Amino acid sequence: MTNPSQYDHLVHIETHDELRLYELIPNVVWVFDIDKHGWWWGNSAAVEFWGLGSLQALIDKDLSGDTQGARDRTLQTFELAARDGLTVDPWTTYPNGKPKTLLMMHRAVLLGPDRHRGIIAYINEQVNMGEQPENLLLMEAMRYTRVPATTFTLEGDPVVENPAATDAYNYLFDQPLDEGSCAFVARFADPAEGRACLKKIQAGEEGRCDYIMQTSAGPRRHSLDIRRTRHPLNGDFLFLVVEYDFTELYDALEAVEAARAELHDIAMKDALTGVHSLHYMQEAARTEMAHALRQQHSLWLMFIDLDGFKSINDTFGHSAGDEVLCEVARRLQAVIRSEDLLARIGGDEYVVLLSHANTEADTTLVATRILNALEQPVSIEGVQASVSASIGIARFPQDGQDLETLLKAADGAMYQVKKSGKNDFVYVQGRGRGE
Repeated sequence: MTNPSQYDHLVHIETHDELRLYELIPNVVWVFDIDKHGWWWGNSAAVEFWGLGSLQALIDKDLSGDTQGARDRTLQTFELAARDGLTVDPWTTYPNGKPKTLLMMHRAVLLGPDRHRGIIAYINEQVNMGEQPENLLLMEAMRYTRVPATTFTLEGDPVVENPAATDAYNYLFDQPLDEGSCAFVARFADPAEGRACLKKIQAGEEGRCDYIMQTSAGPRRHSLDIRRTRHPLNGDFLFLVVEYDFTELYDALEAVEAARAELHDIAMKDALTGVHSLHYMQEAARTEMAHALRQQHSLWLMFIDLDGFKSINDTFGHSAGDEVLCEVARRLQAVIRSEDLLARIGGDEYVVLLSHANTEADTTLVATRILNALEQPVSIEGVQASVSASIGIARFPQDGQDLETLLKAADGAMYQVKKSGKNDFVYVQGRGRGE
């Protein structure tokens, strides 16, 4: 039953006698009881329309086979008529089992002593949709689909919308439109985008565009399929907007991209020391090498391996060793320039790629500073630990055309230092400190 206060503004028709004047109208008029889902009354034209012999036969007509969708549509028509005073839209009916599409008007009323919800239906005009059954199926699909679909005038005023569109934008019914705006523009989260879209439509553009629409459920990402059409009755130009909600898909893709970016960031940094990883060095080196070839200058790559690190791990434990590795990374970062690249590529192995044009003398100076910085003791839990470094230096492009080749060359030079006493550097060509 109805909530009496909710529909106090509606006309209450208590008996059939109050409808006698409708018998003088040649058009089809009937009254439908929403709460019992059946006819409450109809004029002679309505009885004839349904191919029945009496008003009672119309009232007794069995509608138990109606789908839930048909019941929902009827209820929604009542709610719209109760709110707006009148609805006008096409309906497909089946008198004698044959489909007829009608342009119908509905007014909401209350019926009988129990104040049932009801609608007075007026057949305004029969719409010739042809005998093609697919036309009727398309109308039914538009009515019951969950995709919002609305037909607008070229000024942006709605002509007819399906229930999904009504549900999506019903909050707008209680809001006054801004001056110079229209219902079409009011649906956009950004009115400027709505106005621009409407201007394109008025210029004859069709197609699909993505926008953020302000729906009853909040901002949603919709893909709007916009097509020009004509009014089936008066021939006026209209446009049809069908909206596809891809918010969840967009959010899922955005989450995947964020996760991918996070994994990329993780891969780009050494988890322990916070300096770059070998993966980052591989990506950055390609750019640096391409630039160096264009500018015809050299790059210098240093392969740094710590001396005496294993004894620190064995003596003080791995946590102390990790502390030493972090301190070494900080000292290396302090010695090189901000534009140079530092990466930790293994347990106690680091690589430095000196960017831009550097001479061999510049590179020698940097290598010397690194050795001096690492010779300073590292304090571990009150105990002074010492490490040094063996450094092999390769030159691009003379010693290798890519990072992998340069690393192998510099690694080989570094092992020469290890064999000859450690705590020194040597170039791939055999030149060392002071040469």
